[in-house]
Amino acid sequence: MALISNILVGIVAALHAYFLVLEMFFWTKPLGLSTFRMTLEKAQDSAVLAANQGLYNGFLAVGLLYGIFAANAQVSFQFKVFFLLCVIAAGLYGGYSVSPRIIYVQAVPAVIALIFVWLANR
Repeated sequence: MALISNILVGIVAALHAYFLVLEMFFWTKPLGLSTFRMTLEKAQDSAVLAANQGLYNGFLAVGLLYGIFAANAQVSFQFKVFFLLCVIAAGLYGGYSVSPRIIYVQAVPAVIALIFVWLANR
């Protein structure tokens, strides 16, 4: 169960690393424009905000990775729970304020990972 939970947490971390790359480096490029369904003008106007958002996604990814690799089991559990809850909160708010699809892309994988983290530490 611990291996499965770590794989799921790793997937959530990888998603957030991907979000970092999209938001910091591809926001105004064809990949970013199609992913976020916006015009070049809108992307250029919001590029600095997107880069900041990407950086925060990177922090989430690093926190989750630390949770996977922390030597102390209790610290590992606490990091994974805390950062997964942060991802869930961000995904729910993004789903409410930007697009409901963010819930499925961001919050749902984190909820699934959190359930497995919890089960692995019972």
